[in-house]
Amino acid sequence: MKSQDIAVVGILLAIGAIVRYLSLVIPGPIVSNLVIAFYCLAIILVIPAFTEVIGIGIVAGIVCALLSHSIFPPANLISEPIGAVTCLITYKTLMGRFSISPAISTLLGTLASGTSFVVVAMLMVAPTILTKYDTMGAFVIAIIPIVGLTAIANSIIAQILYVPASKVLARGKA
Repeated sequence: MKSQDIAVVGILLAIGAIVRYLSLVIPGPIVSNLVIAFYCLAIILVIPAFTEVIGIGIVAGIVCALLSHSIFPPANLISEPIGAVTCLITYKTLMGRFSISPAISTLLGTLASGTSFVVVAMLMVAPTILTKYDTMGAFVIAIIPIVGLTAIANSIIAQILYVPASKVLARGKA
């Protein structure tokens, strides 16, 4: 990855971390994860190699794990690389075919990240979940709408920011 690309990824991850940190003031056990929107935007703008995208996902996972009050923060170390890889694969598949490919890639990346987070949390802290919810099904029913709404919000944010961000990057290359 070129130094300009590293800077873009770093800046967008930092913005995501700041937004994530500020979102912690919202009461409740679950907070929307806008870090995903910003790392998806970085992936879409830079189109890194597969191994680089895993690195982006790991860094995002560390940020999310550190700035989390979720039921099992270490699950982010698995879910964010999955989301990042999903975003990259989706974007590479749709790139140039649809004007809303950034939104679709971010939507699927967020859904992959959120769903894998829920699965890992269920596997790792089932007893804790069952102290707060009557059944695992109740936990899933409570969480999946949050994942879906976050995915929709993230896809809108990424699509809106894609056009001005790509124009700024294009100016830097000229």
